[in-house]
Amino acid sequence: MTDSKDVIDNLQDLEQFILSVENGGLGLEGVAGIGMATNNADGRHFIAVFDANHKLLLARWVTDDVFENGKDLVRNGAGRIN
Repeated sequence: MTDSKDVIDNLQDLEQFILSVENGGLGLEGVAGIGMATNNADGRHFIAVFDANHKLLLARWVTDDVFENGKDLVRNGAGRIN
């Protein structure tokens, strides 16, 4: 997982991260989904990007506030409807 200094600590950064994944801006291949989860070892929350085989492609830590308030953003995606 990325360094703790790269923790997503607000909903705007969460939205930007999701948009980057959705738009292919992070160079990831085979993205099939994004989800939020909790690390079993220490209870920290993170956002994860998975491929079709549920293999973790990328993860970023998120704050408790972002975890609680960003679930709908992750569930529904950040793409805007024009």
